[in-house]
Amino acid sequence: MCLFAFFVSLVFGVLLRDDPRDQLRTGGLMFGGLVGGALLLGWLVYPLPL
Repeated sequence: MCLFAFFVSLVFGVLLRDDPRDQLRTGGLMFGGLVGGALLLGWLVYPLPL
């Protein structure tokens, strides 16, 4: 999951911004959002029975 989030945020950070500093910031925010969202969703779904 973290590897996928890293590559997705890397690609979108490079494609969406022109300045390297903005690319790094955008990629970091996207990475944090993807990993944090997945963990939050996992904790929300955890109590549900299979």
